Amino acid sequence: EFPTSEDISAVDEETVANRINELCPSRSKKWANTQAEKLTAASARNPFQRTLYQSHILSLEMYIKMLLEYQKHLSKFEDEINALAKEIEEYKIIQSIPGIGKKIAATIISEIGEIDRFNHPKKLVAFAGIDPSIFESGKFKGTVNRITKRGSGRLRHALYMAVRCAIRDCRKKKTTDEIIPRNKRLREFYDKKREEGKPFKVAVIACANKLLQWIYALLQNNSTFQDLT
Repeated sequence: EFPTSEDISAVDEETVANRINELCPSRSKKWANTQAEKLTAASARNPFQRTLYQSHILSLEMYIKMLLEYQKHLSKFEDEINALAKEIEEYKIIQSIPGIGKKIAATIISEIGEIDRFNHPKKLVAFAGIDPSIFESGKFKGTVNRITKRGSGRLRHALYMAVRCAIRDCRKKKTTDEIIPRNKRLREFYDKKREEGKPFKVAVIACANKLLQWIYALLQNNSTFQDLT
């Protein structure tokens, strides 16, 4: 709707912010205001207020239409994935863990496959590539070991996102205004690692390791997660 600096300059910033807010309902009004401010500032800095070639506008419109079509296809695929996932018992089991939503649960299931492929939780951890690497030679033994990052990168990313969601303070109790984490047990484990002096990423990886071990136990026992209250 506002493809050029001239179009942005022709309207006030509030108009642009309101339109962005309408087109991006999942975002906050504050975010829309920030984007409108950036667009207005960029428009003011542009020495070429008018577009020299109309073909540039046509190309931009074409790319926007292609992007919107891709979004429609992705939305359809997501609906199909959700429908298929609901028929799988493991999907409900994994989603019972606080902090794991529909997309993350579906990703974890698709990457792990049959849990019987792994006869020990450490093998599943190694498959996700979040096990520590061993660096030693002769009498030398490294003291700072990074994760191996072998196996499934998608599973590793899904676990990372699940941990970030689980340890976040964002849910209130119904009876009080107290803020509590989505997953109390995982947050306590995270806080413990931080108190031990572990950096943020190291603590998150440790939580991902713990989370994957929980997933392994739940799938093996065909049971759901019971969070501490």
